[in-house]
Amino acid sequence: MRLLVYIHSLENGGAERVVANLANYWVSIGWDVTVVTVAPTARDFYTLDGAVKREALNLAGGNPNVLAGFVRTVRRVQALRQVLQRVRPDIALSAMHTANVILAMAARGVPGVRAIGSEHNFPPKAPMGLIWETLRRHAYGHLTAVVALTQECACWLAAHSHATRIPVIPNAVRWPLSKHEPSISPAVCCAAGRQILLGVGRLSSEKNFSALVEIFSRLASKYPAWDLVILGDGPLSGALHLQVQAAGLQHRVFLPGRVGNVGDWYGRAALYVMSSHFEGFPNTLVEAMSYGLPAVSFDCDTGPRDIIRHDVDGLLVTPADAEGMLLALGKLMADAALREAFSRRALEARERFSMEKISSMWEGLFLSCSPA
Repeated sequence: MRLLVYIHSLENGGAERVVANLANYWVSIGWDVTVVTVAPTARDFYTLDGAVKREALNLAGGNPNVLAGFVRTVRRVQALRQVLQRVRPDIALSAMHTANVILAMAARGVPGVRAIGSEHNFPPKAPMGLIWETLRRHAYGHLTAVVALTQECACWLAAHSHATRIPVIPNAVRWPLSKHEPSISPAVCCAAGRQILLGVGRLSSEKNFSALVEIFSRLASKYPAWDLVILGDGPLSGALHLQVQAAGLQHRVFLPGRVGNVGDWYGRAALYVMSSHFEGFPNTLVEAMSYGLPAVSFDCDTGPRDIIRHDVDGLLVTPADAEGMLLALGKLMADAALREAFSRRALEARERFSMEKISSMWEGLFLSCSPA
């Protein structure tokens, strides 16, 4: 199988991690894989296997006005088309909405190439503006298939785009996770004997970490053996640090930043929490559970309910219900036996979302899209 994967970058992010993991797995089973990004390779956060061919269009950034954006999009379409004509993959797969649109345009008329897009968010929660929404609606009809992470996303695409084939394939989990820089030991802030409540994600508004800090501030005195750690970076990093200081929680709430050894932190934690307003299919939640972490999450529109089995390996809380989240966290923080019971079942995520299982779903799709 000759496969080309197109994504904006391999910077730190969920879709980027998925692309790196799948590309590395696919070359390990003998496929010919080329990863193409708009951004330069110098911005890569995730590491690709040496057998993965790597190309960069080096066309990221630029003037934000509409005319400049149009010119930039045309240049990306032309550049990707040239790569497709040279590589001639059996399947060209794109990840994320703008990349899907560009692939749909670039692949038209290239002989032998089957173009497949993949959504990594729930579209109504991440609007792109009139121009890109219109482009997506029409361009998806020119893709052989558009993969959705959840059934809710598939239904939305069926109603709001011209996509004709919309299979549902969840993200896979790698266990154990590979390590890369920056590597930060949990010991830098997790004192021996402390119980760790862990959250991981971009420090941006949709992850709702400010609400999590507020909820933990109300739990801290009742559960003095517990600390909160939030891994990641982003635009709200400064505001979150100030919130922690204002609450007097500098010695109970820690923000180490972005780490490349997140598996070590999953292994050190006792409980995982997801406070997001919305998700696509949260990789960190699957990863945490594959390390045996019981989980508590807001039951936002898509993602967590496809991963957490309520009262089996974690707890789902009504979206935006801060009191409900406080009670759910308190219930597990107070009950080591319940955490242990949930932990044993959480480990089943390794098989439920294994790379082998999810890759077989992708392979089935690729083969069904190939000419007879």
